[in-house]
Amino acid sequence: MTTTLEPWGIAEEPEPALSVRQVLGLERVLAGEPEVVAGAGQLDRLVRWVHVAEAADVGVMLTGGEMVLTTGVLLAGDEAKQAEYIQSLHRAEAAAVVLGLGRAFPAPPDVMRRAAERCGLPMIVLHRPFPFAELTEEVQSRLVRRKFAAVSLSESVRTALTGLITAGAPLQHLLDEVAQHSGCPVVATNLAHRVLATAGERSAVDDVLRDWERIARQAGGSEGDGWIRAELGGRGERWGWIVLCGYRGDTATGRLLADRAAEALVLHRMLGDGSAHTWEEQSAQSLLTDLVSGVVPARQLLPRARAAGLPVNRRAFVPLVVRDCEPAQLDRVLRMLGLPGLVAELADGATAVLLSLARDQDAEALAAHFAARLRTESDQARTVVAAAGPRTVWDDVPAGLREAQHVADAVADSSDALDLPAVVRLKDVHLRGLIRLLRDDPHVQSFAERELDGLLCDPGQDLLDVLRTYLATGRNKSRTAQLHHVSRPALYRRLEAIQTRLGVDLDDFEQAASVHIALLAHDAQQG
Repeated sequence: MTTTLEPWGIAEEPEPALSVRQVLGLERVLAGEPEVVAGAGQLDRLVRWVHVAEAADVGVMLTGGEMVLTTGVLLAGDEAKQAEYIQSLHRAEAAAVVLGLGRAFPAPPDVMRRAAERCGLPMIVLHRPFPFAELTEEVQSRLVRRKFAAVSLSESVRTALTGLITAGAPLQHLLDEVAQHSGCPVVATNLAHRVLATAGERSAVDDVLRDWERIARQAGGSEGDGWIRAELGGRGERWGWIVLCGYRGDTATGRLLADRAAEALVLHRMLGDGSAHTWEEQSAQSLLTDLVSGVVPARQLLPRARAAGLPVNRRAFVPLVVRDCEPAQLDRVLRMLGLPGLVAELADGATAVLLSLARDQDAEALAAHFAARLRTESDQARTVVAAAGPRTVWDDVPAGLREAQHVADAVADSSDALDLPAVVRLKDVHLRGLIRLLRDDPHVQSFAERELDGLLCDPGQDLLDVLRTYLATGRNKSRTAQLHHVSRPALYRRLEAIQTRLGVDLDDFEQAASVHIALLAHDAQQG
């Protein structure tokens, strides 16, 4: 099924239908004791209408999809007409033929049964007298109700999705709305079946994603078991699919929902949602943000990572964080090097990169190669990449990403960042890195407040800035005075004031180290 971008809302509504099997299960039909005598394998054919006809050339009056009801009164005694009757229905693509047994045919006629079996036309006989008008009324009323329900659903979905697009809602909100109407997981993919976004009950979505690669390709060629998909594309370009996974309603309504959703998603993508990121970038960002935050357990995110195309079986995961570099540039370098991974922009100008390597690959060497190529491509001689050690267990990936982020933050705060290697690890940032890791610990926070209390209560920052420079320069008074543009006597007075307020002797190494650690912790918490 293909959805092209027509004027919003002009796509034709699907015709309501019941399957032959559903019609035979109706209470009124069961009262006639129906028996399928031919075409039993075709009972899922759709019945678009019910038509009562006795004429031998009934086929010329049909347009396809009709269930034809007959007593066969004009066919009795003429086997040639009986065979032609079935052939006529077959040529007209009728859904089924129902023969009421009685005076004309007290038993199923062999000629009609054999002809129906040969052409695959379901043939049903009714063993008890049955008013055809009741069957016609029952089926037609159900079809009309379905038509009304389909139109109502179409308008409801269109109105809701149009409102979201007008309000500038992100892709996720549109999919959530579709999932609410369909009552099943909804998945948006690119043409390679890589998952870009999902919606629906979390456990049901996880079940779908757990074996997504196999399921998606199986569902690609058919719409069985409630798997219904619509193509995403417009202006002659295809770029993805939206899939209803396990829709429990009738297929026509599911197709309607998928079409409406596809129209909305195409329009949403063409108009943009105010984000500069593609759906692929948003998908990676959502996944890595959830991993870093720890709000969602890593194990629950594994199906999403696999469905997004990240190799996860027997792999080594290398967490990296790069500052002040565009995600698109990082992604381009990954593709150039043939390294599988995800790229996502985090807060404060940091970008996370999660590499997935074979366990026998040299993670450190590849990370260094990546950093070197990145410097070349970005024309920046000292682009610094922060890295954590490889994780061979998926559950350890969030801690690795947070470690790489801490290292990147520590490098950003460091005055000697230019002396660091291209790939910076926790061991390279020493005390500053340790403080970054421990900055959220209540004991560290309490220590910093206690050590610096005499200066933190000062509404100005002058003395705190002087202390920061003095300790960062290794207690070099001349350099500190020069950086703050003050005379040495003026600096001595400020250092004396700092020591008085803190109650410490900065010439004592241990006391100075204690104040320095407290200041690093304070700055890390503020950052």
